[in-house]
Amino acid sequence: MSEVLFATLPYHDIDPVAISLGPLAIRWYSLSYIAGLVLGWLYARWLVRLPPQRMTLAQIDDFLVWATLGVVLGGRLGYVLFYNFETYLATPLAILRVWEGGMSFHGGLIGVILAAYLFTRKHGLPFLLLADILACVTPIGLFFGRLANFVNGELYGRPSDASWAMVFPTGGPEARHPSQLYEAGLEGLLLFFVLFAFARAGALQRLGWIGGLFLLGYGLSRFVVEFFREPDAHIGFLFGAATMGQLLSLPMIVVGVILMVRAKPERRPDTAGGKANGKKPAQKKTGGRSTR
Repeated sequence: MSEVLFATLPYHDIDPVAISLGPLAIRWYSLSYIAGLVLGWLYARWLVRLPPQRMTLAQIDDFLVWATLGVVLGGRLGYVLFYNFETYLATPLAILRVWEGGMSFHGGLIGVILAAYLFTRKHGLPFLLLADILACVTPIGLFFGRLANFVNGELYGRPSDASWAMVFPTGGPEARHPSQLYEAGLEGLLLFFVLFAFARAGALQRLGWIGGLFLLGYGLSRFVVEFFREPDAHIGFLFGAATMGQLLSLPMIVVGVILMVRAKPERRPDTAGGKANGKKPAQKKTGGRSTR
């Protein structure tokens, strides 16, 4: 499919508007967020049926609203603060024009983490339990989001003479890496199937391990793709050849490793007191009565 796509699109010429009904324009960018949230919600409903089964379907349904607010508000504020603060400081009303693009994954991640923390506090749930579920779900949104970046012709790669390189409308005359598709493949598809395999194998019972694996996997994927992705023009390179994306990914890698190392199997109530190995708890006799 990709070979056909590049063969027919040596120059990027894709309309970012999916449906236009008079003054109403529905963009692929908006549809990508809707697809990511809806499919992620359906997948999360399946995940809560796996051990340790500490969340209900109703709680997952309720959290969808919290997650949506966390993604949109966190993603937008993250982009404003991390990538384009001076521009939005001069024109603050432009912050509200989300439909024009300009979202930060790192900001969206912080927003969702904060939403998950508040939600678990309200419902008396382990934070890492929900964090692990969200880690499995997030690559779905990343996949559709990066495809939307490609459609918009934004976040393109560095100049390249590769046979699959493309000329983007705002990227000058040089052919460039379609780095959005690299990210869709690594951060989206590959990371999704890796997390899916470990979740099916029972890794969700080690609270925090899946979340750590996601942070590690995303951090490494993003760090590598940044070597092919063009840095933001108003930021450029930091600390030599490093980019802002790489700088923000380093803490994710460190935290991910720490979470994986510290993760321990959850102690379920039905495995306490020797039931895990099929033995009955020892009984003590006190005055003719047994106590447990």
